[in-house]
Amino acid sequence: CIKANAKHCGECIQAGPNCGWCKKPDFLQEGEPTSARCDDLAALKSKGCPLEDIENPRGSKQVLEDREVTNRKIGAAEKLDPQDITQIQPQKLVLKLRVGEPQTFSLKFKRAEDYPIDLYYLMDLSYSMKDDLENVKSLGTALMLEMEKITSDFRIGFGSFVEKTVMPYISTTPAKLRNPCTGDQNCTSPFSYKNVLSLTSEGNKFNELVGKQHISGNLDSPEGGFDAIMQVAVCGEQIGWRNVTRLLVFSTDAGFHFAGDGKLGGIVLPNDGKCHLENNMYTMSHYYDYPSIAHLVQKLSENNIQTIFAVTEEFQAVYKELKNLIPKSAVGTLSSNSSNVIQLIIDAYNSLSSEVILENTKLPKGVTISYKSFCKNGVNDTQEDGRKCSNISIGDEVKFEINVTANECPQKGQNETTTTIRIKPLGFTEEVEINLQFICECQCQGEGEPNSPICHEGNGTFECGACRCNEGRIGRLCECSTDEVNSEDMDAYCRRENSTEICSNNGECICGQCVCKKRENTNEVYSGKYCECDNFNCDRSNGLICGGNGVCKCRVCECYPNFTGSACDCSLDTTPCMASNGQICNGRGTCECGTCNCTDPKFQGPTCEMCQTCLGVCAEHKDCVQCRAFDKGEKKESCSQECMYFNMTRVENRDKLPQPGQPDPLSHCKEKDVDDCWFYFTYSVNSNGEANVHVVETPECPSGPDIIPIVAGVVAGIVLIGLALLLIWKLLMIIHDRREFAKFEKEKMNAKWDTVS
Repeated sequence: CIKANAKHCGECIQAGPNCGWCKKPDFLQEGEPTSARCDDLAALKSKGCPLEDIENPRGSKQVLEDREVTNRKIGAAEKLDPQDITQIQPQKLVLKLRVGEPQTFSLKFKRAEDYPIDLYYLMDLSYSMKDDLENVKSLGTALMLEMEKITSDFRIGFGSFVEKTVMPYISTTPAKLRNPCTGDQNCTSPFSYKNVLSLTSEGNKFNELVGKQHISGNLDSPEGGFDAIMQVAVCGEQIGWRNVTRLLVFSTDAGFHFAGDGKLGGIVLPNDGKCHLENNMYTMSHYYDYPSIAHLVQKLSENNIQTIFAVTEEFQAVYKELKNLIPKSAVGTLSSNSSNVIQLIIDAYNSLSSEVILENTKLPKGVTISYKSFCKNGVNDTQEDGRKCSNISIGDEVKFEINVTANECPQKGQNETTTTIRIKPLGFTEEVEINLQFICECQCQGEGEPNSPICHEGNGTFECGACRCNEGRIGRLCECSTDEVNSEDMDAYCRRENSTEICSNNGECICGQCVCKKRENTNEVYSGKYCECDNFNCDRSNGLICGGNGVCKCRVCECYPNFTGSACDCSLDTTPCMASNGQICNGRGTCECGTCNCTDPKFQGPTCEMCQTCLGVCAEHKDCVQCRAFDKGEKKESCSQECMYFNMTRVENRDKLPQPGQPDPLSHCKEKDVDDCWFYFTYSVNSNGEANVHVVETPECPSGPDIIPIVAGVVAGIVLIGLALLLIWKLLMIIHDRREFAKFEKEKMNAKWDTVS
């Protein structure tokens, strides 16, 4: 927004959808240019512009016509005129567009059942189609019977074509002009295009008139079918087209001539795309060239005609390529004698009606449109495929989400405020009319005061809190003419006392006033009468201007509440200094910038609670609690003099001692007395500085040893050890005796051997 350098509110809102203009008259600081009124909304609020003084017009949509789509079944008793059937919703709306802000609306399409159909059969009557003509003669009534299954309102027409009536397409000898066929064949004179039967609901009349048609002939293979298609498309009154589904069946067994081929016959004028039927005959084939494919596409689309190419197998590839160039067209394979033409038409119609494709008219410069489709069975698409839905049946409903965005405002003199576009499904006459209204000016500009005395004696219009200068005038208040801009006398007003720098080298001197230059970072601003101030050269802390805890104004930090210091890096919050006993810095220091400065040299730490040479709270008060509660201990004799500084309360057991969470800081203590008994107490200091002690009235003393079990245990141990030793001795003696007996037996045996010898 800042980079847009907007001179007035209109330019500002065109810079982007998030840009706003502050119309508060005294909003600008001294030295700030008028363009500083334009900024994003959050920045304007932070600079002090009230919400009611910010111009920020938004786009909108308004639906003017919104008739529901028609629900109608085939065979229904109610007969509706085509103009009373609605297939697309809404029908008309207004979009107010602001640059860069898209407007979205939903479009609903439902293919109505029993919708009227006009079908025009255009046939190639060159000699090669002779056998086909016989089958087509009975087409009227047969096709009527088939189409009754689809619609109760069906009309059919017939036309034929051959070729341009000039050389080298036909022979121009008198005999050949009368009968272009050879031998005894009776053929009619060649012609370009003939409207044989305008659209009618009488099938018998179709059979009758087509039965009177005769084959003609020409010299070259490609035919002049494009001339005929053009006339069928643009001669709506003669053909009898209604605003219903329009089908054109193009039947041939040959290729086609297109734009440029007319030069062979000396025809160089491009096709004019107009109707030239006289007595149902195309009379300008010798004067205008064949139409181009693009020209045909345009006219078929303008007149909502869907084309079915019924061609023989030989030319399928050619016409399939042509189909890819013509939206809402289909190709069917025609048998050699056209016997399958009815089924071909039914299949092609079903194929065309199963797809809906949206198209829009030409968009104004700078306007874009995008589509998102919500098709059958949950199929969604965007971008180019978002324009269409396929595989839909008659009666199915599909939706599209359409975004329209203006990327710029129309230039002056080019429909500055409104324009109209239309969106319609290809092949259908219904459309959505969208009136585009561009928001290029602010509401406050209409409330401006021309030739206002505020703008230096009427040299500008005072609007939206600022002057819009007349031609040839400049300055914030239009106080100078363009001829005075570079005057040296003016520069003197832009220099500070005792300085040679113009606008402190941070701006330009325009009309005797400094207009401060802008920096690449739009958040950094020069200001002041001489551009001597800025908001980015203040002291920093932790890499942030004013430590992130203040605002830089004219190179000095203005700190937020609870912060002070040149860089707003000194916090006045004492929470970090609070000791565990609830005192600031444990009562042993002062809190400076959120940090304790310990005044007692014995104490240190973040809250002055650490003391390496000090007794703890419990040890400090142990002797006094012992003497007062139990009348013993080291201070028993001096208790009344030294230990009366606290209030003492006795409790029955430890559970009744005060617990953590009370307002006063609390210490829980467990100490030994002179009898090696444990006693429990708490020590706290209330807000009035009074010390309170709660002590358990009965110490926990260890009980003496039980002698009898000990003696019994010792005796039992001695007896058991003695028995164990006797058992071991007995075991050893048994082992020794056995060894001695074994030795005796051995020696006895040896004595027997000696006696024998």
